[in-house]
Amino acid sequence: MPITNQQVAGHSFLRPMYDDPYFPDQVIDRGKTILLRLCERIEAGQPLDLETLYELTQAATEEFNLLDREFVAAGSGIETVAREWICDEFCFVASAYGFTEADAEVLTSGRDW
Repeated sequence: MPITNQQVAGHSFLRPMYDDPYFPDQVIDRGKTILLRLCERIEAGQPLDLETLYELTQAATEEFNLLDREFVAAGSGIETVAREWICDEFCFVASAYGFTEADAEVLTSGRDW
């Protein structure tokens, strides 16, 4: 499903991670895919409240929990700065879909990275 939100469609997800050689591009690509899939789910389900949005972001957070293992296996990891960059992307997504009041901590509260 193509993304219809123009703000999201024109966004370069995880750009700071791509710019840092510590993070392997092929694993970052998977993270970008998780974020785009989150956007597709938001567009398909059109959540009307924060609770429903948080359910969608929690599912994406679980995917990032698994992805951290791939980063570690590649000699990297989701550490402090990467954690902030990923959380910023979740906040961007929430805001792009009109959830400007979303709590940054709740968006990724299930994270183990």
